Amino acid sequence: MLSAEDEREIRTSLRKVMAPYTDEYWMRHDMDHEFAWDFHDAMADAGWLGICIPEEYGGGGAGVQEAALLLEEVTGSGGALNAGTTVQVGLFGLEPIVKHGSEEQKQRFLPRAAQGKLQVSFGVTEPDAGTETTNITTFAEKVPGGYKVNGRKVFISRAEQAERLLLITRTAPRSASPKPTDGMTLFFTEMNRDHIKVQPIPKVGRNAVSTNMLFIDDLFIPDEDLIGEEGKGFKYLLAGLNAERIIVAGGCLGMGRAALRRATEYVKQRVVFGRPIGMNQGIQFPLADSLAKLDAVELLIRKAAWMYDNGIPCAKEANEAKYLASSWAFEACDRAMQVHGGYGYTSEYHVERYWRESRVQRIAPISNELVLAFLAEKVMGLPRSY
Repeated sequence: MLSAEDEREIRTSLRKVMAPYTDEYWMRHDMDHEFAWDFHDAMADAGWLGICIPEEYGGGGAGVQEAALLLEEVTGSGGALNAGTTVQVGLFGLEPIVKHGSEEQKQRFLPRAAQGKLQVSFGVTEPDAGTETTNITTFAEKVPGGYKVNGRKVFISRAEQAERLLLITRTAPRSASPKPTDGMTLFFTEMNRDHIKVQPIPKVGRNAVSTNMLFIDDLFIPDEDLIGEEGKGFKYLLAGLNAERIIVAGGCLGMGRAALRRATEYVKQRVVFGRPIGMNQGIQFPLADSLAKLDAVELLIRKAAWMYDNGIPCAKEANEAKYLASSWAFEACDRAMQVHGGYGYTSEYHVERYWRESRVQRIAPISNELVLAFLAEKVMGLPRSY
């Protein structure tokens, strides 16, 4: 487990990098729908974007413990999910390549990713499949020298900036194999704009990073961009799922703490009926309750991350951490908005942005309902519900 000294050093170093990127900075980028390139480049220059890439490829060789702590600090700085998504792909996002890619692919992609010079997006979700990944219909047909791909993807972040797309497709129909996970193939393809149309989707929040629909039309992918073996892509995709849920939980924790910090400062200063509203138990108790919950889920995140880094099965803990962190972070943001009264609904005090950006984490990268279904079936032994 990370020592207290290591944790302090990570937090202190990150806060120095984050200091120029204030709440006002993120509010402007959110309102203008503008990607935060200067923030991205500052994180890259400081070496943070490649901390989880193995050292032999120019990265920091860090684990999920460091990655979750990094995302907690980034979102907790006031950047919330706009800042988190800007750096999150580099945190175990390339795990399928690290674990299942060829040596040539690792040499070709990982050093540039470690330097923050390779912009990547994930092409998994589809309009008619959603979380049921085995139901995707985007199809890769084998042709001389590679594959020709046609299909659609939806809810794809950073597609407008991406140079490469980690793309899951079918190379055999679902009905062709006894297992629905068979016949799925993973590629790390060039984002060829002549054959991939990117269409931004208007949404509630996190507008500094667009969310997109992808229309893929006769995209050629050369054989050298196939990850692992044809037909085993679903297995490769699973390589980073538990890590992703732990890291997402860390980001949620940061947002919850940022909201609670702003709420606490406000209720100490806001005077109504001749007294600070923070004197009222009706104000104190919800905030204190959120403090206790965020402190508790921090311990669960640390446990799950430690288990992952030490090769201990942690699907239960990773899912629980994501479920509780996203639920309690949103609750903290909602309470922060409530204690601000009407001001909480304005952009000036920033809590409405935390509220908007924390809400989606109860849906993505996996809905909290499916987390509960997993825990009920796989941990408690109850009948499969879906």
